[in-house]
Amino acid sequence: MTEYFLLFGGAFAAATILPFYSEVYLAILLSEQPANWALLWLVATAGNTLGAVLNWWLGQYMLHYRERRWFPIKARELERAQSWFQRFGVWSLLFAWLPIGGDALTFIGGIMRVKLAHFVVLVGIGKGLRYLVVILFADALLF
Repeated sequence: MTEYFLLFGGAFAAATILPFYSEVYLAILLSEQPANWALLWLVATAGNTLGAVLNWWLGQYMLHYRERRWFPIKARELERAQSWFQRFGVWSLLFAWLPIGGDALTFIGGIMRVKLAHFVVLVGIGKGLRYLVVILFADALLF
């Protein structure tokens, strides 16, 4: 049971700014218990999606402080990100799984006030598909 909590926590952390790669731990667990792939997929997807929800919430909350000097995103960068998001729309959240820019997308989703239900569905689909690909690769390599 501990390994599921660790996978959830690692997947959650990986969706934030913390440098963690939950795919590696997922592959290790798959090598130890391949029959539980569906449960492992569900735990990893849920953890990673909830970590993205934290980014979404921070995006909504932190926007109040955008005029402060310590705000992590400069005004010009924020405008460019918002413009990009408006251009590609809410569907860009399907790419929140990307290792570069994916976390920023979830933060921008919060800034742009994407409805939480839409956010969770789109981000969850993308992250779930990513973990499914990891499982398929792990299956091909390990078994």
